[in-house]
Amino acid sequence: MKKNIFKILCVFGILLALFFITLPTLLNKTGLHPEYKYTKNYNFKNKKAVIITTSHNRLNKPESSNGKLTGVFASELTVPYYEFSDSGIKVDIASIKGGEVPIDPESFFYAIKTNADNRYLKDDLFQDKVKNSIIIDKLNMNNYDFVFISGGWGAAYDLGYSTVLGKKITEAYYSEKTIIGAVCHGVLGFIKAKDTLGNLIIKNTRMTGVTNKQIEELGINFTPQHPEKELIKAGVIFESKTAFRDVFANLTIIDEKNKFVTGQNQNASYETTQKMMEIIYKKE
Repeated sequence: MKKNIFKILCVFGILLALFFITLPTLLNKTGLHPEYKYTKNYNFKNKKAVIITTSHNRLNKPESSNGKLTGVFASELTVPYYEFSDSGIKVDIASIKGGEVPIDPESFFYAIKTNADNRYLKDDLFQDKVKNSIIIDKLNMNNYDFVFISGGWGAAYDLGYSTVLGKKITEAYYSEKTIIGAVCHGVLGFIKAKDTLGNLIIKNTRMTGVTNKQIEELGINFTPQHPEKELIKAGVIFESKTAFRDVFANLTIIDEKNKFVTGQNQNASYETTQKMMEIIYKKE
């Protein structure tokens, strides 16, 4: 009897170990963090990019300052950083308040970590940039060929409320050389950007961002701004894809003017960055 129980426990332990070993692959095959099959390492010289992130580090409910730690979703920072830098582009890291960028600790969970996340954890230079990010007030957008806004839950608390960020996106919009991209909640960084007549620059523009469905499925519907809702309110032509769970969906959109590249969620970080670089490459 004891031998049978021991055998059953051994089999169960082996099956459990196999599950944990194969879980990252299973999630990837289901649609989480897919590699962009058309990835290309460009040879860009003398080009610069800035990745802009949230400075908010708590997933708190309204009228409360308590909540679990959050911030930018790791891959929405690390993937564009390495896609840019591997193509010879100098990359700056900026945030709403400057200083240390909060990274959602849950986004480093072993089953959902990307190769870029693993590189970051061993990269002293990148980590130093994250700990000493540039405050957005000090950015000169004319210096950048690429502007990428990362998402994550923290972005729901500050990106869409920042008039400074709105002005910086407007500056980038009117810079002939600059391509602007964002994924997930990062698109909230566009909603205060206005043209010379005071109109929202994203009105009537095709864009995507994290869906209301994904937010509801994850049970985080108390955050102050939701990308799908806010983009539609701003007059955006909102598009998205769906899956049995939208965390596994993926879509990247380039607007008609080749100025904005937006990705639906964390799954689009590779493709969004690559398409931004492709636009510049085709111009040259």
